[in-house]
Amino acid sequence: MAKIDVPLKDLLVVENLKKYFPVRSGLLQRISAWVQAVDNVSFTVREGETFGLVGESGCGKTTIGRTILRLTPPTAGAAFFDGEDVFAKRGAELKRLRRNMQIVFQDPYSSLDPRMPVGEIIAEGLQIHGIGAGRERAEIVTQMLATVGLNPYHARRYPHEFSGGQRQRIGIARALALRPKFIVCDEPVSALDVSIQSQVLNLLKQLQAEFGLTYLFIAHNLSVVEHISDRIGVMYLGKLVEVTSRETLYRNPLHPYTQALLSAIPLPNPRLKRKRIVLTDDVPSPLNPPPGCRFHTRCPIAVDICSQQEPAFELKGPDHWVACHLVPGSVSMAQ
Repeated sequence: MAKIDVPLKDLLVVENLKKYFPVRSGLLQRISAWVQAVDNVSFTVREGETFGLVGESGCGKTTIGRTILRLTPPTAGAAFFDGEDVFAKRGAELKRLRRNMQIVFQDPYSSLDPRMPVGEIIAEGLQIHGIGAGRERAEIVTQMLATVGLNPYHARRYPHEFSGGQRQRIGIARALALRPKFIVCDEPVSALDVSIQSQVLNLLKQLQAEFGLTYLFIAHNLSVVEHISDRIGVMYLGKLVEVTSRETLYRNPLHPYTQALLSAIPLPNPRLKRKRIVLTDDVPSPLNPPPGCRFHTRCPIAVDICSQQEPAFELKGPDHWVACHLVPGSVSMAQ
């Protein structure tokens, strides 16, 4: 019997998300400008997949993750998790929703309270949500430590007694203790040695298969994203410029910015050569982004319309969304 592919359910739907940060000046600290960290971003994360979010530092990746989790309030837009409006939740409803939405932070040291032993750090979420008590919580902590490759006696130690890779495993155990459906991984391996990075990435993939997790994986290392992601969104200066599957993005990138990023990845074989696309100038300021396409000031193929009109985020191929005036063709939603 032929295998039937069942479409994956959209676990997270983000619609027209905006996050502006005020810039205050003067004696009265009045708002003089706005930093457009995230500007009108829409995407979906399907249940059981890893959605990679990549781009240069400061493009708004982390802000998206923190805004979705309500760690910072949105300026505009909507986010729906498992059909529920995240931004409309308050009090007990928000607390219940957060049990299914956790985060692994970038810095594996500053994200852990140095005054608390590891066992209490992992059990803190259990206590807040009233899960278990006494010995039962201790058993959950021991189980979580074993799941991420640590020993039971580590529960009595403090964060400063661990290496960077071990601290990140503790952060993963803390996020996993509540058995969430969805985890934001905010550059979880960028502060680790290369050999440790691969261990943590393989652990995340193993946990995803074991617990049925869905990840929003934020990173700027395209090789890391290729290893772990199913679909990838590329961001530039607060906007998504391309979203497609991992295979399509690395085989056939359509946006000039994506092409430039991929051309910078080193090839393991020194005999192979890749045409390098070097971007000139610096990234414009999100305080005053350029008109039209935000990438046009650095784009090697930009034409007049790029500086005059913002490109629509359109479907250019099967499950391949691009925001560029110069990418030909458009596929209807029916296809």
